[in-house]
Amino acid sequence: MASIDEKVIGIIAERTGQKPEAIKRESQIIADLGADSLDTVEIVMQIEEVFNIKVPEEAASKLRTVGDAIDYVKANQKG
Repeated sequence: MASIDEKVIGIIAERTGQKPEAIKRESQIIADLGADSLDTVEIVMQIEEVFNIKVPEEAASKLRTVGDAIDYVKANQKG
């Protein structure tokens, strides 16, 4: 079973067209990986679906790096 880190990186890689192995925790989703605002919305929606969590708009706007997204999932995942 894939770890949370691997799943989040996979979601971001799929949306940005980057190779998962090229994505690091410190990678900026927009600046480094080329995501635009629509991509970021879709990444958040996919994270919500995969991990069965809710990401409020205020929290979503603070997810700037891959690490931010991973840490958010880890802090808010149920069970």
